[in-house]
Parts: sequence; C-alpha cells; structure tokens
Amino acid sequence: MAQATQPSGKTQRSLVKGARATRTTITLKIAMALSGLLFIAFVLGHMYGNLKAFSGQESFNSYAEHLRELGEPLLPYSGLLWIIRVGLILALVVHVASAVALWRRAGAARSVQYANRKYRNSSLSSRTMRWGGLTVLLFLVWHLLNFTIGKINVATGETGSAAGDPYSLLVDSFQVWWLTIFYLVAMAALALHLHHGTFSSMQTLGLTNTVASRQRARLAGWVLAVVVAGGFSLVPLGVLVGIIE
Repeated sequence: MAQATQPSGKTQRSLVKGARATRTTITLKIAMALSGLLFIAFVLGHMYGNLKAFSGQESFNSYAEHLRELGEPLLPYSGLLWIIRVGLILALVVHVASAVALWRRAGAARSVQYANRKYRNSSLSSRTMRWGGLTVLLFLVWHLLNFTIGKINVATGETGSAAGDPYSLLVDSFQVWWLTIFYLVAMAALALHLHHGTFSSMQTLGLTNTVASRQRARLAGWVLAVVVAGGFSLVPLGVLVGIIE
C-alpha cells in the first residue's frame, strides 16, 4: 500500500508563509473597512453641519460653537472636538497605510503585467479607487489648513482669528472660483471612492454573500455617494449663485 507523501520542509514553510500572508491581507482589509465606515459616519455628520449655512450666519456659527462646547464641563473647551480629530487622523493613517500595503501585495503577486489590460468586469469607481483616494487625501490637507488648523482666508489673506467667523470664512473661500472648482472635483472623487468603498467594506465584513445582498450593497454605495457628495456640493454652489452670502 502506497504511503502518503509528506510535504518537504521547504513546502511546509511555504504553506505557513502563505497562510500568514493571507491572514495579514484579511486583517488589512478589515482595518480598511472599519476605518472607512468611521469616515462615512463622520462625513454624514459633517455634511449635516455644512448644510446649516443655508440657515444663515447665526445658525451656522451657533452650530460651530456648539461643537466646541461638547463635553463640557467634563472636558475643556474644544476638548471632545480635538479627541474626535485625533481619532480621525489615526483612522486616516490606518486606512492609507492598509491601502498602500494591499496595493504593494497585489503588485508583488502579479508576476505577469498585461500589455492590453481590459476592464470589462470593473466599474469606473473601482478603477479610480487609488487616484480618487489620493485626491481626497490632498483635499483633506487643504481643508484642514483652510477651515480648521490655519483658518486661512484665501480671499483676504488673513489667518487665524483674523479670518473672521466660520460662516464668513466659508463664504469668502467659495467666492474664489478656482477653490469652488477644486472642491467640486474633490467631491466627485469622494463620490466614486464612497461608491466602491462601501461595497468593498460590506464585502470584507461578510455582508454580500448572496446576489440580493450584493445588489443592496451596490445600491447603498450609490445612494451614499450621491447624498454625501451632493450634500457637500450644495454649499459652494449656493455661494456661487448667491443663495449663501
């Protein structure tokens, strides 16, 4: 009777290495999914706050001030807001680092480069995921400098408290045409990123095991992309046409 062939030491090491790589890949995907869902929750809340600009200067500034008072007196003024900011920065680091690591793994695993690569089974949002993510990242840097950290009024060149109240800073910024265009382009990139990212996150978390659930995940991605990107875009467009002034 023939005996079963035992794998060699080299083969066993290869199997262990492959198993570890698979576990690491899954961990990276889960980290991306969870950090992405955290950002989705944040952008929905942030969009709601931005839309208060349509209620006028007093309403918008009251909302901005309320954010700084959250957590008092247990936390100092703006304490909870800074905790949220630090948490979002850490989530951003996890999200970007995981994306870069997965991209490198995919490149290393692809031993053959196709000269005529066709995208018959992929969507525009999946093909632009990396470039869209880079665009959103650059936008976040500008957004933090303009509205949060530096508070730079691009219309007047003033910084810090000299930039005025949040409502005036918002209006002055979007009265600069090229900033409005940059913002809208970033929102288009965000929409594509949210569309594919939502589906990928739900897939990673095991929520797309059936045809119906995959269809719902794709629909959720589209709805989220349109609502978030559209909601954010309303404010600069409102300034551009003179509704918000």
